[in-house]
Amino acid sequence: MSDIIQLLPDSVANQIAAGEVIQRPASVVKELVENAIDAGASNINVIIVDAGRTSIQVIDDGKGMSETDARLSFERHATSKIRKADDLFSLHTMGFRGEALASIAAVAQIDLKTRMEGEDLGTQLTISGSRFVGQEPCACPVGSNFTVENLFFNVPARRKFLKSNTTELNNIITAFERIVLVYPQISFTLHSNGTELFNLRSCSYRQRIVEVFGKRLNQDLLPIGVDTSLCRIHGFVGKPESARKKVLQQYFFVNERYMKHAYFHKAVMTAFDRLIPQGEQIPYFLYFEVPAENIDVNIHPTKTEIKFENEQAIWQILLASVKEAVGKFNDVPSIDFDTEGKPDIPVFNPNGSTSAPKISFNPQYNPFKQSSQPQRTTNTEGWKSLYAGLDTNTETPQTDLFGQEDTPVGNVDNGETIISSVATAPDTTAMIEDKSPTHYQYKGSYIMTAVKSGLMIINQHRAHVRILYEAYLRQLSEHKVHSQKVLFPEMVQFSVSDSVILEHILPEMTEMGFQLDNLGGGSYAVNGVPAGIEGLNAVTLITDMVAAAIESGTHVKEEIDHVLALSLARNAAIPQGQVLSNSEMESIVNELFACSNVNYTPSGTPIIAIMQQHDIEHLFDS
Repeated sequence: MSDIIQLLPDSVANQIAAGEVIQRPASVVKELVENAIDAGASNINVIIVDAGRTSIQVIDDGKGMSETDARLSFERHATSKIRKADDLFSLHTMGFRGEALASIAAVAQIDLKTRMEGEDLGTQLTISGSRFVGQEPCACPVGSNFTVENLFFNVPARRKFLKSNTTELNNIITAFERIVLVYPQISFTLHSNGTELFNLRSCSYRQRIVEVFGKRLNQDLLPIGVDTSLCRIHGFVGKPESARKKVLQQYFFVNERYMKHAYFHKAVMTAFDRLIPQGEQIPYFLYFEVPAENIDVNIHPTKTEIKFENEQAIWQILLASVKEAVGKFNDVPSIDFDTEGKPDIPVFNPNGSTSAPKISFNPQYNPFKQSSQPQRTTNTEGWKSLYAGLDTNTETPQTDLFGQEDTPVGNVDNGETIISSVATAPDTTAMIEDKSPTHYQYKGSYIMTAVKSGLMIINQHRAHVRILYEAYLRQLSEHKVHSQKVLFPEMVQFSVSDSVILEHILPEMTEMGFQLDNLGGGSYAVNGVPAGIEGLNAVTLITDMVAAAIESGTHVKEEIDHVLALSLARNAAIPQGQVLSNSEMESIVNELFACSNVNYTPSGTPIIAIMQQHDIEHLFDS
């Protein structure tokens, strides 16, 4: 029997490994920028073409590489970051595995220019699919200049599964933001297709956060600072009034490395317990400084999951520091009583002399003695003029409940009147049945109505969401949406990543009736909203719609229409607890059963529940 196990060629092994390290263009940007930071760069420029499909260029002014190091850096597991296994538990650099450049070279075409300080000439390398094409001296500034072109050119299946340019660019911006937030002392720029998206100068942590996410966030940030023997925590958390249902600005960093940590997230949200509505989130930017030997970074390929040795103790420290920040700056909602006209209460002075109070009274006062009071006189003259022109003998016909005139009351007794009215009136029993409500509302949230099989219960909010959702979709398809100008335009601020998504969905939002004018710098003026949504907060509505589009990652027009219509319907639908009249309930029921799907909302939650007749009868069995 022949042997069947064999070693894979290096090019195949590199492509397999690249599947974990290089997932999309954002992964290339992340690895190259982190290498520039490890090289001690003070200025890093990132240039993107076609969301990284065509070209990714990262230029830094770090220490550069020698000719030998430049060639060796593209070999797998070749690194300058660690020397032995114990170094994995005392990492002080972003990279350490020596896989990034080899993985990028396996699936792209790379051109590298690098020069060390003190050298007259640098080195230029050209690599295509792990194969070295050329190497020669070149003139270039100190530092490194990586150009990665035609990503996944030799792996068509991977390239085919890349998302739209908008989605991939948004992923690049997200990866870029995670790096720049933790290195405010380094200057960064990011260009996409010739447009400058970021130009960040060296500054403080707070200023870097404001430059990335907009000035409006600055007023919502509370500083945090605590230093213990286990760790040091600093950064910012949002005020309770900054809570939103969908908050994307939530960042943890440990030892200048971005991480995801659901346990620490729970600590932050626990500190805001009962201060914010249920289901809403708070923005935060928290930086942990922990001894390198107390954490393990090498547990996930993306290095975003980190294991802590003293996790529970740090959780308690984080919870206490966030609570202190909220309480210290008096951001807990308090009751402010009206103090106008309050009595002036003097402060007690134990050294001062206090005199006894003096009491004055009238010794002649007798409560049983009757005092003479002036008599009130009434003027009764001229009272007849008030009734001039009235004929007391005029008989006024009376109309009964059913709209028919009775005989005058003065001509018949009361018994005859009642008999006459009943005899000439329509069938009161039928009229009561016609006027009785056909629907009943339970606790302002559910509409109940009798059906043949039993009792039907309708969730009024979900039913209205379904009705409005299909109405908005129909208006979009028929282009019959009307926009209503606002008297006082409002301004909405977006970060760079949110602005990319907004520009992508802006044509659909315009069709829905929104009129947004770009003011530059991520600011937009809301000059028009769809007709029929008066009373809604336009800024909050637009922010929620953009957040929903980011969360879904849509790029097809039909999917974008679905996301926008659903977000608008959820905001415009009647809330739970709103009391409805019988005609309003009748309208909701009729419109619901005219929809294409009466049982579920667009997100899949049930709208209708039916309590069967035999179940109701079973409740009364003896």
